[in-house]
Amino acid sequence: MYEIVLIRHGESEYNRQNLFTGWSDPDLTEKGIHEAREAGKMLKEAGYTFDLAFASVLKRSIKTLHLVLEELDLLWIPVQKSWKLNERHYGALQGLSKSETALKYGDEQLQIWRRSLSVRPPMLEPDDPRYARNDRRYQEVRPGDIPRGESLEDTVHRVGDFWGNRIVPLVRKKERVLISAHGNTLRALIKYMEDIDETALLHLNIPTGIPLVYELDDDVKPIRRFYLGEPEKVEAKAREVANQGKVSE
Repeated sequence: MYEIVLIRHGESEYNRQNLFTGWSDPDLTEKGIHEAREAGKMLKEAGYTFDLAFASVLKRSIKTLHLVLEELDLLWIPVQKSWKLNERHYGALQGLSKSETALKYGDEQLQIWRRSLSVRPPMLEPDDPRYARNDRRYQEVRPGDIPRGESLEDTVHRVGDFWGNRIVPLVRKKERVLISAHGNTLRALIKYMEDIDETALLHLNIPTGIPLVYELDDDVKPIRRFYLGEPEKVEAKAREVANQGKVSE
């Protein structure tokens, strides 16, 4: 049996303000820093250790990983960063208020943009300053591969490619791997690994800062997954994610 641990970054400034984030690069809040440290403590108390770790190229993912590894006294292990682990690109919605978007377009349209598999958000225009084409982090990425907006299905493809080509070979070598990423990145990875249907995906809410453990069979297919920590706390934090942006708020 193989094992891998996933963690969604701690609360960011955009999370706190209830804004669409995507490839925007806000920092962690004090709460987010605390969540990351607590995740590291949970992993340490449960006896986990790692040989290498992955993060996206966005600071909330990188800082969460750094804080987790600090608690584990594992700052020395190799860390690989990749844009393919970035959050789903929310296109022209990036930086907008989820609540205000819900008021303007309705809860149903908001949920379609946030949770449906194949629907893309409104695309960024090529001259939009939020377009990452000129960002140094992506200078080695082919311009045609840098999105102006993504559906969750688009994210599934890029995350699945990274999983199959970069991570699975390491897992097969019995390397103990930790991935610090984003809500939709992890949902995309779960969709890719488990092939859950769109209805189940719609209701999959991943809480911030709580380690998610996957046990995998000899074919690197999931046997089971579970969160560390108290179930009531996990459920409460998942509800927070589910309720983001509703008009009723």
